[in-house]
Amino acid sequence: MRATDSTTMEENKERCLAMVAAWNRWELGGIVEHWAPDVVHYSENLPVDTDEMIMRMEGGLAAFPDLQLAVESIIAERDLVSLRLTITATHLGQFIDIPPTGKKVTWHIVEELRFVDGKVVEHWDVMNYLPMLKAIGRVPEDV
Repeated sequence: MRATDSTTMEENKERCLAMVAAWNRWELGGIVEHWAPDVVHYSENLPVDTDEMIMRMEGGLAAFPDLQLAVESIIAERDLVSLRLTITATHLGQFIDIPPTGKKVTWHIVEELRFVDGKVVEHWDVMNYLPMLKAIGRVPEDV
């Protein structure tokens, strides 16, 4: 089935999986190459420009240098692809204001990407850092 442009939903899902694979190789260029020049990012529903998004990604890799994404589900409809991801890593670098703890951590992300002609033109993400914050002692276990 075709998306709303010249690409199929399956092709857009494959592009998303290629971006996940690039994350797992710690190659940010392999993600950015799938973005349209005028891509619009939203993190927690707030707009984030591309330079800031790349800085956040670099910061994530610096704080969690062994970061790995696992795709729990991937769904496509029309020009949209949604992914539910589980991230595992070791907290080995500064994360926001939290010094490295050396602890193994997990958190979850839901992403939605809109494609036009094979490029991401809009990107939304929602992060659930609660399991990670519990693991590094920033949030009580019983929360």
